[in-house]
Amino acid sequence: MRILTVGAGAVGGWFGARLARSGQDVTFLVRPERAAALRERGLRVTGLGEDLSLAPELVTADALSHPYDLVLLSVKSTALDRAAKDLAPAVGPGTAIVPLLNGMAHLDQLTDRFGGAQVLGGVAKVVTTLNEHGDIVRMAPPSVVITGELDGRPSARVDAVRAVLTRAGIDTPATSDVVGSMWHKWVFISTLAAVTCLGRGSVGEVAAVPCGAALGTSVLAEAAAVSAAAGHPVPDAELSFTARTVTAPGSPLTPSMYRDLLSGRPTEVEHVLGDLIARARALHVPTPLLDLATLQLRVHQRRVSLET
Repeated sequence: MRILTVGAGAVGGWFGARLARSGQDVTFLVRPERAAALRERGLRVTGLGEDLSLAPELVTADALSHPYDLVLLSVKSTALDRAAKDLAPAVGPGTAIVPLLNGMAHLDQLTDRFGGAQVLGGVAKVVTTLNEHGDIVRMAPPSVVITGELDGRPSARVDAVRAVLTRAGIDTPATSDVVGSMWHKWVFISTLAAVTCLGRGSVGEVAAVPCGAALGTSVLAEAAAVSAAAGHPVPDAELSFTARTVTAPGSPLTPSMYRDLLSGRPTEVEHVLGDLIARARALHVPTPLLDLATLQLRVHQRRVSLET
């Protein structure tokens, strides 16, 4: 199977490195500046006792000329339009695209551009970041990709993708409702983002002050209500896990949206929170805390855009 990983950041770089290390035919589609850095330093993964260094196969958009069997799309939503344009030559009639973005809006963008037959649902569960050298740092054990046909039907191509991921040591639980899994991940990441951005601190820092833990459970209740109203109620076990995660005393956990906020960078506010509250309005679900978090991040986004 010929695999194109679009992006070699914290998520795409991690999964692509695992696939390449297992002997798969993996190429990374990257920007010229990232390509130069990777050619000089290699693709490196550290953390949790693992040190991995690869000389990855790289391609830039101007040199992409043939279809691949599998495209793993793992860019931020702010880069989705450009990434979709760049990867177009890699998509043929037999190509499966597995997007590993948070939220749901990207599905419409991708199916509109490439057709519903090409796009699978996808969920990534991994805790990684890039350090100052551009190396991937793994901060927690999960290494999970959930994928499936958007209509829930079994298919040979999903089985083939899952088999390749499994051989690379990536957990790929079977599902007949990948869209539901995407909603449940959306509830998790939107809750985590709203709690840390509203509280201006890590999970542990927010939980350490009066009403901090209550903020976590209240935001979760709002996000879960939207998912349930959309027809995808979050299972009790996942609700309990998310509640524990976003209220854990002493936890250093922060999502990328909060780290982008602190660093003065653009965030994925519209894709993760803006789209969620828009769907809440359409479903008549009140979300005052999610609304407030979205407002704050939109102010930040406007400030960043005016400064650039």
